[in-house]
Amino acid sequence: MTSEAGRRHETDDEWMRENVAGSMPASLADLASLIRIPSVSWPTFDPQNVADSAAAVRRLALGTGLFETVEIRRAPVAPPAGSPAGGAGRDRAEGEPQGGGPQEPELGQPAVVARRPARNGRPTILLYAHHDVQPEGAEGDWESAPFEPVVVGDRLYGRGAADDKAGIMVHIAALRALAARFGDDLELGLVLYVEGEEEFGSRSFAAFLRENRELLAADAMVVADSDNWDARTPALTVALRGNVTFTLGVRTLAHASHSGMFGGAVPDAMLAMTRLITSLYDEDGSVAVAGLTTHEAPVPDYPVDDLRRDAAFLPGVAPIGTGPVRSRLWFQPAISITGIDAPSLATASNTLLPTVSVRVSCRVAPSQPAREAFEALARHLEDHAPFGAEVTISGVDLGEAFLADTDGWASLEMRRAMEFAWGRPPMLTGTGGSIPFIAELVREFPAAQILVTGVEDPDTRAHSPNESLHLGVFRRAATTEAVFLARAAARPAGRI
Repeated sequence: MTSEAGRRHETDDEWMRENVAGSMPASLADLASLIRIPSVSWPTFDPQNVADSAAAVRRLALGTGLFETVEIRRAPVAPPAGSPAGGAGRDRAEGEPQGGGPQEPELGQPAVVARRPARNGRPTILLYAHHDVQPEGAEGDWESAPFEPVVVGDRLYGRGAADDKAGIMVHIAALRALAARFGDDLELGLVLYVEGEEEFGSRSFAAFLRENRELLAADAMVVADSDNWDARTPALTVALRGNVTFTLGVRTLAHASHSGMFGGAVPDAMLAMTRLITSLYDEDGSVAVAGLTTHEAPVPDYPVDDLRRDAAFLPGVAPIGTGPVRSRLWFQPAISITGIDAPSLATASNTLLPTVSVRVSCRVAPSQPAREAFEALARHLEDHAPFGAEVTISGVDLGEAFLADTDGWASLEMRRAMEFAWGRPPMLTGTGGSIPFIAELVREFPAAQILVTGVEDPDTRAHSPNESLHLGVFRRAATTEAVFLARAAARPAGRI
């Protein structure tokens, strides 16, 4: 026999689904407006675009009519690793004044934060997304203008279409449905937090949490910044690899020398760097750094042929690593060289390079602290420097891994909402990507349940040219969140 509470849930669930579906044209129009703002948060891009994006998100939050306060706030950027605490975060440049007075701290990019207090013992739910985006890359690699949204078939193309402006609009669509359903009777507490620098490392995130702790406090936090199993199957991300990134420099000579005069006897920096990078890997491409660990957990099957297709292997290219494919992607360490400073082909001359620098990106198993992984990498690089080369490490960034508690009420309600909205139960997944700020949320709000959801699918191409959003995924993700919030709003007082 169906209980009265059960019937109410069924009625609210269906109402939310119909409301979200009916509001899709407006939600997509608002998403398109956000995509048109090139809100790249990297320091070499115009910061006004990020400010404009924050203002647009604030207007959307105000438009829901749900919040008592809606503000744009900023917080100080944390000094780089190794900088003196409380200092300017860098060494004084040559010729720069040595003034002894305090310097104004650098501020992070603008974030939008809104709050509605809970009433009568109801829970408070925080909804997170970010409004900044990756640079567009080479415009010639795009099939349409990066910041001019266009629908082709069942996908919306544009930079930020999925990562993460669709995450913002999932929140807004769900909040609009919630307001329409409950009106002034809504007792659920709500926080909307949309930051503006996730794509550049969330450098002020920890300070923002500390400075706004009471404003952001919640019983459950929904982070809409991950992916789904596929376009028809939802996923709740319960494990994230951590990350360690830094600049590795190798120097062998005091100055460049003629390659014809000295080549064959003099170890140039490029040779030393390539030998050092090669030492990081076994013959099969597995990481060969002592002290980097693997997390042991069962994983679903992922055929190698599917990996080849999803990652766009060229014919004849073989995968790397050992063990189940999902274990390699979710639970094993991985090291990539993501950038190099060396003469370009256009400016190359017949000289032995004295110095070369690369950017190293290491994904860390969910069970290993990022600092421990960095120390293992640093030891390896120092111990394996070829030809007595001078090795330097700078610009270190550390991000902690994440393992979710899947037994809390919020996790269970989110999974029920996903099954309702998608018509099939969610996969509980890990991801090879890292979302370091989630560890900051856990550290600052240890009692909160963290739910990592998202709007991406295997064809999204986030961070790449031709990024896109599957429109069906978007609708189902917004329905999921609306149903989850409605169920949280009806949750009996005291059951948090």
